[in-house]
Amino acid sequence: MSQFTPPRQGSSGMEASAEGIKPGDAPTVQAAMDVLEGQSRKGGLGRILPFLGPAFIACVAYIDPGNFATNIQAGAQFGYVLLWVVVASNLMALLVQALSAKLGIATGTNLAEHCRNEFPRPVVWGMWVLMEIVAMATDLAEFVGAAIGFNLLFGLALLPSALLTAVVTFLILGLEVRGFRKIEAVIGVLVGVIAVSYLLETWFSPPDWGQVAFHAVVPRLPRDAVLLATGILGATVMPHVIFLHSALTQNRIITRDPKRASRLFRFELVDVSIAMGIAGLVNAAMLVMAASTFFKSGLTQVGTLEEAHHTLEPLLGKASGWVFAVSLLASGLSSASVGTMAGQVVMQGFMRRQIPIWLRRAITIIPSLAVIAWGFDPTRTLILSQVVLSFGLPFALVPLILFTRRTDLMGHLVNHRATTALASAVAAIIIALNVFLLYQTFTAP
Repeated sequence: MSQFTPPRQGSSGMEASAEGIKPGDAPTVQAAMDVLEGQSRKGGLGRILPFLGPAFIACVAYIDPGNFATNIQAGAQFGYVLLWVVVASNLMALLVQALSAKLGIATGTNLAEHCRNEFPRPVVWGMWVLMEIVAMATDLAEFVGAAIGFNLLFGLALLPSALLTAVVTFLILGLEVRGFRKIEAVIGVLVGVIAVSYLLETWFSPPDWGQVAFHAVVPRLPRDAVLLATGILGATVMPHVIFLHSALTQNRIITRDPKRASRLFRFELVDVSIAMGIAGLVNAAMLVMAASTFFKSGLTQVGTLEEAHHTLEPLLGKASGWVFAVSLLASGLSSASVGTMAGQVVMQGFMRRQIPIWLRRAITIIPSLAVIAWGFDPTRTLILSQVVLSFGLPFALVPLILFTRRTDLMGHLVNHRATTALASAVAAIIIALNVFLLYQTFTAP
């Protein structure tokens, strides 16, 4: 992660240090400071632009290949019925990421570091191990998805495709040495590719908008859809990116002045709202495309990403299959890079240890390569990996709620009681869904 050297405090309450800012980031930091101090003459987008970025990196985790797998299966098997789960999950994600960003802004410390400082040592060790397992599950989904994307586009076998994915993600992560703005720009472009791809997919197969509107707001959960619903939740509200977002904001733009910090958080809310809004629309478009194409045609057994790609071509034309593959590849490459960044934050925060990012990338790719080499069903593996993420969520959500409700940590940015109550309800829903999934799994005949 790009980190600033602890900067000097100025009389205005703003903080800056030339030695802690990489040359490529200096214009962005200065522009943001000018806005917060009321010295900027820019208006509209020009005022907002310096603050956009952290949430776009975070939102990649919400449109990764795991989302493709769960949303497409949900749409193919149940039509528009589970669309409300996608909508609810993304609303939860917006709240959670806003709290994570606020924690970093208010305290200058990320979520993993707070856990290390506040919890007993055995709990810290346990949480670190669990989050490393979550990171492996995340990597599994992302590498398998990108490998399938290369396979569908260029006809490469899955194993060489996975190795090519590793090379490309190394190149993306290498941009970090040039500053946070470079990597934010690349990730933002990849998010744009995914969004445009699904805009095109929706145009290829126009949905029943009345059914879309109805199922987006009316909850219905068939008993045999619980696994997929949990997978959608795990693929949408992801624990590793909760830790990451607080790290992305903790030292990006620094101010200790209460009024300016509040203004900074309001700009970050704009960042979160735009990024999570795009992620939510893409997730909904995935499910809607599958429902309007596969479910409508009676192809309810389309269960893999490869099947989805090959089935789209005869139904909607070759261009639709190509667009699907491009979006999947962009998703896998961007989310694989972000997953590695999150892994660095987790290790550094919990254990005060940091290994070279290339070494972490090399280590965490091993389980993904093993799954591909041993011939496991890639799409089934993707869905199960998302369920693992869902089980890890409470261990990120509960500490986040506990910390953001404390005035001694958050100061003037402490949660309102209503915010804490809503976040607690979100955590309770997630935990209850996981418990129900366990019950259904172990009591099934």
